[in-house]
Amino acid sequence: MFKLGLIINPLAGVGGSVALKGSDGEETARKALALGAEPKAGVRTLQALETLTGLDVKIITYPAEMGADIASQAGFDPQVIGQIESGHTSAKDTIEAAKALVSEGVDIVLFAGGDGTARNICEAIAEEVPVLGIPAGVKIHSGVYAVTPKAAGEIIAMLVKGELVTLGDQEVRDIDEDAFRQGTVRAKYYGELLVPQEHRFLQHVKNGGRESEELVLDDIAADVIEKMEPDVYYVMGSGSTVAAVMEQMGLPNTLLGVDLIRDNELIASDCTAQQLLEFTEDEECQLVITLIGGQGHIIGRGNQQLSPELLKRIGKQNINVIATKTKLTKLEGRPLIVDSGDPELNRQLSGVIPVTTGYHDSVLYRVADY
Repeated sequence: MFKLGLIINPLAGVGGSVALKGSDGEETARKALALGAEPKAGVRTLQALETLTGLDVKIITYPAEMGADIASQAGFDPQVIGQIESGHTSAKDTIEAAKALVSEGVDIVLFAGGDGTARNICEAIAEEVPVLGIPAGVKIHSGVYAVTPKAAGEIIAMLVKGELVTLGDQEVRDIDEDAFRQGTVRAKYYGELLVPQEHRFLQHVKNGGRESEELVLDDIAADVIEKMEPDVYYVMGSGSTVAAVMEQMGLPNTLLGVDLIRDNELIASDCTAQQLLEFTEDEECQLVITLIGGQGHIIGRGNQQLSPELLKRIGKQNINVIATKTKLTKLEGRPLIVDSGDPELNRQLSGVIPVTTGYHDSVLYRVADY
């Protein structure tokens, strides 16, 4: 029987939808919850575990929200070990859980969290056993995560079935959240973990740096601005490519947040998910987004403010993806990824879509269905 160790950081990503740019630290998590954020790590873990239904898997996990509740909900009879020391789970709980699972002889540790959780796992067990992350955080710079929760389940299923899956070292990286909230990405290397690698399903380490192809960005911005319609709300996503559009319009931009504009005016900056829903209710709206360099995510990494409800309201036909051809080429043929938290919506947004790559210039590119 395959022994699967499971750890859920229940507060991972809780700061994303309320524009806090992360969830590290008890104070940040408490503030996010007070602002109405809903924890999503458990739901995302459930999506991964549903892929394992009917397979010969024994789940070993920590109590309650750290794993036992979701494992049971998925139809498993988990072996529950350890205990949670305080009311809210902490980094210490994650570290102790990882060490305990290794002592139980698990075949792999599956964990849900963000880069902070990956740091905790790395500190606890380094490369003693293979690990795989279910992406649930705001910032996902590490290479230890599957591209979506379902993809994480697919990789585990391959291992359970005895299929050949390469194991290799992947970097654990995390950023300074305080600097991130000020618009600066300052990533640091913390070590490596042993991760099952299946190129369709495993996330690549995020490419750093700002896009330097200024002329191409100007052309993309000119095309987007020319096509903007009057009396329509435009949700402007994060990233330097979208920032070029805002700069050409002469509007202030939240590089690592989501802004809202209409009729060439800034309506709201660094919006939360709830604010976006309130502003766009019963209004015509479109979305302008770009992809994360090296990873290919257009939804679900650094822009959790774009809730499933908002994306359904906007509609696939009104989602405008912009990127340079250089950025697309660096994906080496890998598809774009939508990880909205709603599997059915992910499927609806999959398929071939146009990507604006210059002035009156676009290419067709595939969005994955996993």
